[in-house]
Amino acid sequence: MSRLEDDRLLLGLGKFIDDFDSSPCVHAVFFRSQFSSGRIKSMDVSKALKMPGVIDVFKGHHFKGLVMPAFNALLKSNKPIEFPVLSSEKISYVGEPLGVVLAHSYWEAHNACEAIELNIESDPSYEVNKTDEALFTSVFKNHDGLDDANPNVVSAQLHQPRVVALPLEPRSMLARYMSETDSYHLFLGSQTPSRAQSDMANILDVPLSRVRVTMVNVGGAFGFKSSVYPEELIIALCCQFLKKTIKWVSTRSEDFLSGMHGRGSTSFGQLKLSPSGKIQALRAHLSFDLGAWLPFSAVVPLRNACRILPGPYHVPMIDIEGHAHLSHKAPVNIYRGAGRPEAAILMETLMEKAAKSFNIDSVDFRLQHLISSEEMPYVTPTGEVLDSGHYSKILLKACELFDYQKEREDQSRRQERGECVGIGIGFYIEPCGMGWESASIEWHSDEAITLYCGSPAQGQGHETTFANIVSKELNCSVSKIKVNLGDTDFGPPGLGTLASRSIAIGGSAIVKACREVLRLKNSGQALPIAVHEVFNSKEAWGYGCVICRLSIDVDTGKPLIERMVYVDDAGHQIDPDLVKDQLLGGCAQGIGQAMMEQMIYDGHGQLLTGSLMDYAMPRADDIPYIQIHSECTPSPHNLLGAKGVGEAGCIGVPASLLNAARDALNLSVEEDIDFPLTSEKLWNLLRRSKGEV
Repeated sequence: MSRLEDDRLLLGLGKFIDDFDSSPCVHAVFFRSQFSSGRIKSMDVSKALKMPGVIDVFKGHHFKGLVMPAFNALLKSNKPIEFPVLSSEKISYVGEPLGVVLAHSYWEAHNACEAIELNIESDPSYEVNKTDEALFTSVFKNHDGLDDANPNVVSAQLHQPRVVALPLEPRSMLARYMSETDSYHLFLGSQTPSRAQSDMANILDVPLSRVRVTMVNVGGAFGFKSSVYPEELIIALCCQFLKKTIKWVSTRSEDFLSGMHGRGSTSFGQLKLSPSGKIQALRAHLSFDLGAWLPFSAVVPLRNACRILPGPYHVPMIDIEGHAHLSHKAPVNIYRGAGRPEAAILMETLMEKAAKSFNIDSVDFRLQHLISSEEMPYVTPTGEVLDSGHYSKILLKACELFDYQKEREDQSRRQERGECVGIGIGFYIEPCGMGWESASIEWHSDEAITLYCGSPAQGQGHETTFANIVSKELNCSVSKIKVNLGDTDFGPPGLGTLASRSIAIGGSAIVKACREVLRLKNSGQALPIAVHEVFNSKEAWGYGCVICRLSIDVDTGKPLIERMVYVDDAGHQIDPDLVKDQLLGGCAQGIGQAMMEQMIYDGHGQLLTGSLMDYAMPRADDIPYIQIHSECTPSPHNLLGAKGVGEAGCIGVPASLLNAARDALNLSVEEDIDFPLTSEKLWNLLRRSKGEV
């Protein structure tokens, strides 16, 4: 959270959608499916329409022919795909919106929802855990496969459970019809206000100029608010129909049921090694569950995971194939990391197994295979270009700060005393900062400066960082700079804040705009001066290494993260304190994924972890002290030499914790363990190792 935002929120001056006093306004509550599949035979809303305070009830037939926005076609689908904004024919998952009640108050709308009668016809062929055929495929291959009979092959089969983002405010929206201009003002928590504006204009069938999207305090997004939801489009349509202000605030339980989830994949990998222990080839197969419909960035995790492999290591031959399929569950979209953790977890598990199979120290084995700085820029076997980096330096620095050799000696002594303790390493690379972004600067006659940028903030500290960039470039006091973000009526269009791109691309657009302002001023143009600039860039690649020590209570299986060292290279840093905050936030979510978080569906497609009573997330006492150190290898692809940092903590932390658990349990090369590393799971593995089960 930026210092500017932090001050406001600590004083109670933050403003979320639910804080808007928009009386009088219409309140919306969605009627949702309690079933995971079936055909809609009838949906009777007559009783609901007679309930006190009810204004109207809309069903699927009111929006017939309207479909969700197209997804980002980074991977080509095997068949044409369209999803209705509101289904009138079939049900695809529990929590799917099937209708919306509009009333004078929230509780009147809520009570009316209870009066709706739904009659469905079941599908006898339906199986909740049976997935559809692969809808998307990603393949990278430069040889004819591995010899399965080769004795020097290590394998891993890993499952990543679904997780859910938990921003401070659930999904919410306020839609106002502006009668004087026949336009719409939509208040929305979004990472991509320009794209949301376009999606809303398309569904309303009005020019872009008649739709204004304004962000207020978002309270975190993590990919969860990167694409528009059916509910948001429906609220806009209801506003158009009624010509009234409409407010919708989701409950936390609704977000669990119908919000976009993250992760949810299975990966299989094999490393083929020479008799001396040198990696010769990688085979990997990844399968991703997309859920019932496709948000804009649905295929990004699959694409990222496949193209990132084999990570930071020399692997001359690859055979990588990934598939993604639909299922009768809530949709899956980008979640902090978006495929990067999946690639790192698989590769780092294979590296750990390979080192153990040859009785080579984990650090030494990695040092033998890391790509060197002299080889940069380096073209990976998947065709990606790693722009810059000094991987071995980062690994050795992490070992130095961790005091690796001493920690190994202490580990041996503790194991001799009967303790269960392990050390794990997670090395990762992170693609970030690609594409375009825009910025506008106005230097006013009174010397005040206003900055607008297409990269909005959800708590990362953009206001502070962007102001610092302008201050340095224009050699002026930060106090003279006003930063405006997240309003399409004032700010320039942009791709938004996601994929660890805001400083590298958005910041470079700001630098470019500042330099043009100075050029005009130094050429004799008088104030006021206004400029707009767009910056476009190739991809930068951050990287880092996490080393941790994990102990497991031999009687209860309870894990304890005793120590964690994290060395990261995000290129040039504008504000080191905010960089550290971003890394710590990512680490917390990485710890949550590794140790406790998982979304569980039963065999009927019912969500069993539908609230914070059932879904565990990390608290303050679950997060250890994390020693963070940053190095800097600037990226040559942007004006600031910056690389991404927002997702980094989620990438290396889970891999290091998984390897620490493997080490503590002394698992064989043939054994695998999946997240989350719960006490029950670890206790059962301890019992099995003692021959008790």
